[in-house]
Amino acid sequence: MTKVPVTVIMLTLNEEFNLPGAMENVQDWAEEVFIVDSCSTDRTVDIAMEKGVGIVQRPFTNFGDQWNFALERLPIKTPWTFKLDPDERLSPELKSEIADLLAGEPEHDGFWMDRRLWFMGKPLHVLAPVLRLWKTGKCRFSDVLVNEHPLIDGSVGGLRGLIEHFDSPDLHHWWDKQNRYTTMEAIMKARGAAPSAQPRLFGSRLERRVFWKKVFYRLPFRYQLQWIHEMLVRGAWRDGPQGRQWARLRIEVRRMIELKVKEMRATGRIPEIPKAPRGGFDPRILASPLQKQVLPQ
Repeated sequence: MTKVPVTVIMLTLNEEFNLPGAMENVQDWAEEVFIVDSCSTDRTVDIAMEKGVGIVQRPFTNFGDQWNFALERLPIKTPWTFKLDPDERLSPELKSEIADLLAGEPEHDGFWMDRRLWFMGKPLHVLAPVLRLWKTGKCRFSDVLVNEHPLIDGSVGGLRGLIEHFDSPDLHHWWDKQNRYTTMEAIMKARGAAPSAQPRLFGSRLERRVFWKKVFYRLPFRYQLQWIHEMLVRGAWRDGPQGRQWARLRIEVRRMIELKVKEMRATGRIPEIPKAPRGGFDPRILASPLQKQVLPQ
């Protein structure tokens, strides 16, 4: 099988559950795969080394900073780069579409595609556009704690194929992750951090998203409006009880951000950024030429 001139990059922290499937999904398709690991304590490093992919370790700071480190320091040789999370899989249609696209001369510098969410073991009719493919050297990430965005220096187009998003193995894991992410979002709001892009109602897709995030908490009946949006606009109604449960939890995520910001402002105390448990550097990684190249000790 002819590989596509793409380098896939993943960030990991304790991803032994997801990583084998992610590797199987892209290793025979992409020309190269790199992992930036935040000092995992499980078998993440073992799996990466068994698969023979390039892996380096760097303690986690925030998502935007970690991605910019990856793009600036990794020895990416292919003309295109693809961002993949360990809990995502490229559909066969998307792989073929990208292969056909890059066999010619793409007219854009970056590409959006839809990501389909899986929840409680079932694919939902809920799609979210994500920008994951770009010309190498044409992207940097917004330097934010969470919900980082790729910022493309050039034009952006769209693809039809899907990324399948297997968000969490169970609700316990899902809620632990949301608890950390909502605290990060609340810290950014309480600090008055600059958004990823200028909020503009009639701007780019990213600028529109930032606009609606900015005005959401000022809207009356905002959680009723969010319910309508999740169920009717995004189509969760087609997924029956699981769709309704997912929509309720999405509302709880927004509500938790709002309550945490109120608490921080009322107490005058902004907590430390929550960190997932991590270990130290793996000696095998420290001794590798790649690690010495990208992160000299």
